[in-house]
Amino acid sequence: MLFGRSAEIAAIDDVISRAREGAGDALVLRGEAGVGKTALLDLAASRGGSMRVLRTTGVEPESDLAFAALHQLLRPVAGLLDTLPEPQREAVRGALGLGGGASGDRFLLAAGVLSLLAEAAAPDGLVCVVDDFQWVDRASADALLFAARRLATERIAMLLAVRGDAPVKGVPPLRLGGLPEPAAAELLDGLLQPAAAELLGGLPEPAAADSLDAAMPPAVKRELVAATGGNPLALREIVRRLSPGQLAGREPLPDPLPGGTQLFGEQVAALPDDARLVALLAAVESDLDLVLRAAARMGAGRATPHGLGAAGAGRVALHELEVAGLVRVEGASVRFRHPLIRSAVHEAAAPAARRAAHEALAGLSEGDRRAWHLAAAALGQDESVAAALAETAARARDRGGYGDAATALARAAELTPAPHTRAVRLKDAAMAAWLGGRPGQAESLLAEARDHAGGERALEMEIAQLRGRFELNSGSAAEAVRILAAGDSLDMLADAAEAASYVGDTAAIVEIGRRAAAFPEGFLRDVLAGIGLMLSDGTGHGMLRRALDRTREQTEAAGFLWATAAASYLGEADLAADLAARAGRVARVSGMVGQLPVVLEFVATGERIAGRLAESQAISEEGLELAREAGYANTVAAHLANLAVLAALRGEEETCRGHAQEALAIAIPHRVGLRAGVAAYALAMLDLGAGRFAAAHDRFTAIVAAGPGAGHPTVVWRSTPDRIEAAVGAGDLEAARAALEAYERWSAQAGTAESRALLTRCRALVGAGPKKELPEKELEEALRLHANPYEAARTALLLGERLRRAHRPGEARPHLRAALETFRRAGAEPWARRAHGELRAAGESAEPARGPALDVLTPQELRIAGLVADGLSSKEIAAQLFLSPRTVEYHLYKIYPKLGIGTRTDLARLVVLQKAPVVENGRL
Repeated sequence: MLFGRSAEIAAIDDVISRAREGAGDALVLRGEAGVGKTALLDLAASRGGSMRVLRTTGVEPESDLAFAALHQLLRPVAGLLDTLPEPQREAVRGALGLGGGASGDRFLLAAGVLSLLAEAAAPDGLVCVVDDFQWVDRASADALLFAARRLATERIAMLLAVRGDAPVKGVPPLRLGGLPEPAAAELLDGLLQPAAAELLGGLPEPAAADSLDAAMPPAVKRELVAATGGNPLALREIVRRLSPGQLAGREPLPDPLPGGTQLFGEQVAALPDDARLVALLAAVESDLDLVLRAAARMGAGRATPHGLGAAGAGRVALHELEVAGLVRVEGASVRFRHPLIRSAVHEAAAPAARRAAHEALAGLSEGDRRAWHLAAAALGQDESVAAALAETAARARDRGGYGDAATALARAAELTPAPHTRAVRLKDAAMAAWLGGRPGQAESLLAEARDHAGGERALEMEIAQLRGRFELNSGSAAEAVRILAAGDSLDMLADAAEAASYVGDTAAIVEIGRRAAAFPEGFLRDVLAGIGLMLSDGTGHGMLRRALDRTREQTEAAGFLWATAAASYLGEADLAADLAARAGRVARVSGMVGQLPVVLEFVATGERIAGRLAESQAISEEGLELAREAGYANTVAAHLANLAVLAALRGEEETCRGHAQEALAIAIPHRVGLRAGVAAYALAMLDLGAGRFAAAHDRFTAIVAAGPGAGHPTVVWRSTPDRIEAAVGAGDLEAARAALEAYERWSAQAGTAESRALLTRCRALVGAGPKKELPEKELEEALRLHANPYEAARTALLLGERLRRAHRPGEARPHLRAALETFRRAGAEPWARRAHGELRAAGESAEPARGPALDVLTPQELRIAGLVADGLSSKEIAAQLFLSPRTVEYHLYKIYPKLGIGTRTDLARLVVLQKAPVVENGRL
């Protein structure tokens, strides 16, 4: 029975009840040792009714063994792995040592774990219980937390118990304190029942209560509760140690009362030698067979006359520990009744005894266990032990266990005698920590690696390149430029160019391009040199075209991102968006280790530029979540800035300003001019959409004037059509013409129809086109060229406005209707209101009819609908979006009634129809 935990039980029941209905959630039970977390988890496991239960417990000796906890948790449902999408299935198989092709991508692996838990939840739901989460190995913890934050549409309740302040990001906590005094008194009465049984026999209830008070007076209870803070474990163990006189209040209580490991110190000290040896071995190794064999190897039974032999003596000692209530055997493992007992055993053993135990276990173990026992037994540096740990790290890294790999490599470095090898292992540990989402640890390890590099140029450059990448992802982009520009390899120059591009440092990009030109001709060299020439004298278009011609040779996401940059500098934003989307698809399939949140920056931007606003929203939301999990601060700023632009286009002022300010708070001090510029652009678009032309004009002017670290030339170029519209609306035709001249220079080499359409629209607004006397004809030409429905709607709106004000309402109405429909589909409400107002002014008072529009779908639902239209199965969609197949089916179940349809074929047809341009009387 649990005393005083009604609120906690209600919270647990609520999580389980909602999970049973398909609204899964996770909860962290946080409290000190002995407060009752395990008892609440045991209760939770029994409250689900027909729901499946999976559980595991973190064990300190296994906290460095990658995926140990996950293996224990998922072993009962490993037979469901074949239901997963292939990339997820292989990643999970590899992590669990079941023969899969390890991808090394922790996000892909974590998505696979989520999918497997979702399959295990069928049909009645799943209660997933993890005790002592603070000792779960990092690889397992990362995967479980990834899943815990994504349970909203699953029939899964996940409950994690954590001692102390171990961080558990993104999961709501339920803090457990000591029992209140009345509940603690009830617990003490229950503990005293056996002791007072003779006094209570046959007495009526009031007399029985009086007898309990006689066994322990209320004053003693209050003193015990106050001294222990109401900790149930402390109360139980202390009561067992008190004399009858102390219990009755005739003798004073011990001062101070024992706490923590002291609760079990005397019991451990009183153990026979063999039992103490087996307890020590169990404190550093949970495998029962290894414990018993090591006990035999260490001489168990030598001091006993039973003639049992070493093996028999070990089993006898284990039995003694079980009878004493210190350990229990669970299958092939031996566990302590409470982790504090293990700590007491460990503290009671001399350092030499602990090393001897590890040495004996190492001699009987293999693989990762052997390596860690050797490391614990080592006295001083030992290359053979360090090499074994490095092999352990490599195995963890190959399966996506980067946090555990970092820990193993850091310990290997401590044991490494050669300074150069130590520096290499520290560098590798830093990289593993970074990929494991622990940037602080990564930076500390890298600083230590620099201290041991010993002036070796090649190693120092590798360390510098990592340091520069770390700065670029989470620190100062300007500092990243300084670090990376000191390199002399093409790869390091490419990283320097990327950093300079983030800053918006044109001079640095030009200089890096000049240096890159000295390398042999090739895709990356041509992109770097071509961009530099475009920014210096505008002559790099030939190199960039040549690089784009080689795009089909690219197989990695990074290559497609460089192709995206080439297209962007040629003025072809539409091609750049398509290439960014290809980079995203490749990154998801190939497992671009650690870089998916960064790739998604460009994918989300490309989707927005292409006018696919809901898709861009969903991608940025996903990227933001992944970037926060990975600790990539500058990528967080990128996704926030893009979300701010999308909010601006929807007219959501508060959301836009909030995202923009949060992005600027990161980007400005970190000198990330690209993202600062996008955030500023969002605020300008908010004003432009609301018709505040003067305010928008001022903001666009500030974007142009912003220097490196606060603005960016690409933002200036891409926003020029909007800037021209704001300047014309504000009556500043001179500024509009100056902006047009710059835009014409930027777009001189652009070859796509969309780039020509935007330029034609700008010329029409300024009255600078070949048909300047007839700007409506220029706008009609722009409409004919547009491939981007959203930009086409912007042009149609401008054309409709011109025609209405020229007293040609009949010609204006079709364009205004088409613009209104497109804006509504995109959720661009300010623009839709503007188009609707113009339509009413043109004489159409009736509200235009709405079809079954996709704008009723959430961004995630819209992405799934688009992939269904592309012919992908639920498994394939799950693999693309890091979801479980059941989550995809759940979203489809929600989509169909929203749209009034019933099949995937209907959905695909609707998506195709609504992606097509709106045509009326032959006009968009």
